[in-house]
Amino acid sequence: MRTLVLALAALPWLFFASCSLFSEDPKRALRLPEAPDGWLEVLGPPSWQIEWFDSDGQRRRAFLAPGGALEIAPPGMMASPVFARPYWPELGIAPGIFRPAGAIFPFDFAEGALVLTWQGGVEAAFFMELAQAAGANVPSGASADLRLPWNFSWPRFRRLFDDPALNERVRADPWLANWQSIAERTVQAGFDRRRLVPAASVPTELPLGKGPWVAASPFAPPAVFEGSPAFSLGEEAGVWASAEGLLRAGTGGWLWTEF
Repeated sequence: MRTLVLALAALPWLFFASCSLFSEDPKRALRLPEAPDGWLEVLGPPSWQIEWFDSDGQRRRAFLAPGGALEIAPPGMMASPVFARPYWPELGIAPGIFRPAGAIFPFDFAEGALVLTWQGGVEAAFFMELAQAAGANVPSGASADLRLPWNFSWPRFRRLFDDPALNERVRADPWLANWQSIAERTVQAGFDRRRLVPAASVPTELPLGKGPWVAASPFAPPAVFEGSPAFSLGEEAGVWASAEGLLRAGTGGWLWTEF
């Protein structure tokens, strides 16, 4: 699974600097989602790595034990992503291996808290992919370009996942889509919902235990196999876990790590 790493200096996020000219942004309490039942049964409750940007455009991080609480001060002038990356330090599962929860501020601020959801994690990741793609080739007049993440219509994007016309598998698990490719094509030619389709994958049996297995995506249900487990493997390595260990696997090979 590719970790989203963004070189801020290479991106047109100059609006962050202007935010620091105003009064200090107020702190917002975070409301974290419940972990999926399958994760809790197989791995136990997660710790959280919280990641956000401050008014100066600096990436900030904080770490929470299960049940912990935090207030953050995201920039108040423009849209910005917030991540909550689940991890299990006692099992050696680091932040970034399992898919994140997230939010887009200010759209997900409600009832006095910034509400992080699993769907919001998809949107925050797409936000970062759009920013990275735009940083490589920013169109003329980009400050008002709706393809850029701080101008993108995030409420309208979220409503797509309630539309039965959207690909059924992506509606059920948005992490099946290749968001890097979608972002690159969005910056080049505009957003097109028809690109929201699952990345290519091949069912592959591996000589491992029957499970139950949980995927890195919070949307995927646990699976128990009668014989050798079969995983849908794509070019980008996926992640699955059982009570015995962690599997990273793609069409190029697989790695099993016991807990």
